[in-house]
Amino acid sequence: MEPMYTHIYQQYNAELEDIRSKVLEMGGLVEQQIEQAITALVTGDVALGEAVVLDDTKVNSLEVTIDEECSQIIARRQPAASDLRLVVAVIKTITDLERIGDEAEKIARMAVRLAAEERPKNNYAEIQGLGNSVRQMLHDALDAFARVDIEAAVRIAREDRKIDQKYEGVMRQMITFMMEDPRTISRSLNVIWAARALERIGDHARNICEYIIFLVKGKDVRHTSLEQVEKEILGREREGL
Repeated sequence: MEPMYTHIYQQYNAELEDIRSKVLEMGGLVEQQIEQAITALVTGDVALGEAVVLDDTKVNSLEVTIDEECSQIIARRQPAASDLRLVVAVIKTITDLERIGDEAEKIARMAVRLAAEERPKNNYAEIQGLGNSVRQMLHDALDAFARVDIEAAVRIAREDRKIDQKYEGVMRQMITFMMEDPRTISRSLNVIWAARALERIGDHARNICEYIIFLVKGKDVRHTSLEQVEKEILGREREGL
């Protein structure tokens, strides 16, 4: 390969690696937002809740930066096949990460509101439990993205069902509280909104797993059952081993 083309090829690879690393940087920021928003809610820390709300601008700014880089790569490099799939997967992933940031901001706003309410005896253990599961799912999804691990992506996507079940459990618990003691209605509604935001984060984490499958296989599985994905995609992967 001639020196000029070698330089162009190396520069192109560096650009692709840069957008990948920026996605993981954005994911790290969003993970931190979730953790701090949950901590603010559980501990009644108003200052921390307000800080999470203000920090959302950093996530939004990073999304714009990555999106612009992706647009430049498409325009200047005209990527083909797997490289184009990577750029598309990055664009889709940062959209979900930005929305996760929005959900974390909602939880932080609920934290500020709940700080003014009488605290329950369990210190919002239901939000702490659901939040830990959601944070772990997102962390694992980002790890699978970093490693381009399709088997991990399918396994992690399955976790969304457990998140949904935990969310439904929180809903039933809050409805019971409101029926037994109308004085808890305001607090319970805020908890429900925070739990709903966490459930939505689980949905976005599942989306990221689906983009990993698209990146590797070039197949859009957004409207495909996980059972079918495992049969059609993972089945072929294992046959090829």
